[in-house]
Parts: sequence; structure tokens; C-alpha cells
Amino acid sequence: MRRLALGLVHYPVLDKGGATVTTAITNLDLHDIARCARTYGCTDYFVIHPIAAQRDLAERICRHWIHGSSGVRIPDRKDALSLVRVVSTLDDATRALGGDVDLWITSAREVCGSLGFHQARRVLEGPGAPVLLLFGTGWGLADHVVEAARVRLTPILGPSEPRYNHLSVRAACAVTLDRLRGLRED
Repeated sequence: MRRLALGLVHYPVLDKGGATVTTAITNLDLHDIARCARTYGCTDYFVIHPIAAQRDLAERICRHWIHGSSGVRIPDRKDALSLVRVVSTLDDATRALGGDVDLWITSAREVCGSLGFHQARRVLEGPGAPVLLLFGTGWGLADHVVEAARVRLTPILGPSEPRYNHLSVRAACAVTLDRLRGLRED
């Protein structure tokens, strides 16, 4: 099975109007995605943010849960948050994984050349370079990040009509990881 790392991208992402922006780090995203990463055997969870004050905030939260009193009270959370790697850029995350990575992205919108989860799971179970699976904040990853990805996963769709597709990044991460790495009952 290939090494799988997650990346939560705060820049470059899009706003509602399609402009490239930077979003803020949230405590919930740090905790909940780290817990998903730990549950599904990811080796790293990169929080990608260009602003030093935001990176400092994320690192301070993680330190509290890893080295502070909360790590003693809730060791499972300590385990999860120990996977967090706070970096400035996507290139920093790639370098931390050794430089030779397969970049995979998720998107709530349909993108050209999407790979279904069943096929993606088979690819992930085979040999190859580490996979860095990116999730975008805001209104999604900037177009040049989407275009640079080797694998673009299909959107997560429910049965509702008309289609409603606006999951939180935390929920999208959980569904994606379960489809890619969850134990199957079949």
C-alpha cells in the first residue's frame, strides 16, 4: 500500500467569485482532519498556509494537545495531532515527503479527467510514490493546483435532486478517506 498524506490548502484557493485568496485556519479543521488522518493510516497531515501568524496559531494549538495538559487528558487526540505538519507552501509539503509525490486533489465541482473512488482505491493499494491528497478551503483549490494534479477524484455526490454539493472540508475528508481506505464489508 502506498504512503498517503493529506494536505489542507489555505492558499491558493478560490473565493465565491473565483478570485485567488487565502483563508483562515480553524481549530475544527486541525482537530477533525487530524483524527481522520490517524483513523485511516495517513502518515502526515499538512496544513498549508503562507501567513506566519496563522502557522504559529496552528502550531500553538498542536503543542497544547501534544505536550500540554490536553495531551495527558485525551491521548487519542495527542496521537492524531502529532500527524500535523504546518508548512508555508505546497512545495514545502512535497519536499517533506521526499520530493517525488503523486499529487491528488479533491473537488466539489466536476473536473476534467476525474478518477472514481473505486479505481483510485486500487491505484492507492498498489506500488508507487507517496500520495499527497489535497483538500481546498474556501470555494476550492485554485485552477493551477487542480491542473498540476496527477489524479483528480470525482466529487462526492448524494442522492438529492437537484444536486446539493456543499460539504464542509472535514466531512469531505472523512467520506474521501473512508472510500479510499475504509474497511469494506463486501
